[in-house]
Amino acid sequence: MEPRQDAKPGVPTFRRAPAPDQANVPGGDGVRINKRLADQGHCSRREADEWVARGWVKVNGQTAVTGQKVDAHDRITIDRRAGDAQAQRVTILLNKPMGYVSGQAEDGHEPAVVLINPRTRWRGDETHRRFSPAQLRGLAPAGRLDIDSIGLLVLTQDGRVARQLIGEDSTIDKEYLVRVRHGDVIQDVQAVFPPERLALLRHGLSLDGHVLKPAQVDWQNPEQLRFVLCEGRKRQIRRMCEQVGLDVTGLKRVRIGRIRLGALPVGAWRYLDAHERF
Repeated sequence: MEPRQDAKPGVPTFRRAPAPDQANVPGGDGVRINKRLADQGHCSRREADEWVARGWVKVNGQTAVTGQKVDAHDRITIDRRAGDAQAQRVTILLNKPMGYVSGQAEDGHEPAVVLINPRTRWRGDETHRRFSPAQLRGLAPAGRLDIDSIGLLVLTQDGRVARQLIGEDSTIDKEYLVRVRHGDVIQDVQAVFPPERLALLRHGLSLDGHVLKPAQVDWQNPEQLRFVLCEGRKRQIRRMCEQVGLDVTGLKRVRIGRIRLGALPVGAWRYLDAHERF
């Protein structure tokens, strides 16, 4: 959200938000202003409510109020300060080690966010951001990674990123390398694992009463499978493997959308760069 070039210093500058699709506006009643701003990708609903509370949003020239409904004909403008605040929010990529939980501390285990500090920042991080303790406020995982799993974990202050990765309409896929055993067989598992069960992993299983979406599942090597999923139910891969007679002995997430774990060391983190997109 760029300020107008002719803006005077210290004077709030508003820009017009584009009108939504007519099909997304319920007849007569309109939609809440936070939903409209979120649907247009400006921010999350929570962030939109913050903008409204700060007086950064106007509807037809009048300061918006929390919960206000708008329709396709309403003219919405956003203060440039909202864009400035959004630009300060960070998204962090962490190579989570085993033994840390993704979210809140539980059962004596520390949350992964405790690893975010200047000492653990990857030396290969090429972004020019400087670390600040303020970046830890509101920093939350955008998706889970089990305590006994390792690999790429995204933590963000940006509601747009969270919605993109874990929103109901998310289409971002995630890639995992999964080491397995079949009964007592721990070497060359591929040779003894029935092909029809591999087909079930790709499509045909259900969890918690829901049919799972099709997945890409192939042998990476004789003891390791490569999973690509577009959903993320609790302990999904481990439970899928259990249903076909496999035990997971190691699980590592190596990619989320277009962002790869790459050379990021275990326990280290870096910022998502401005040019990177999931």
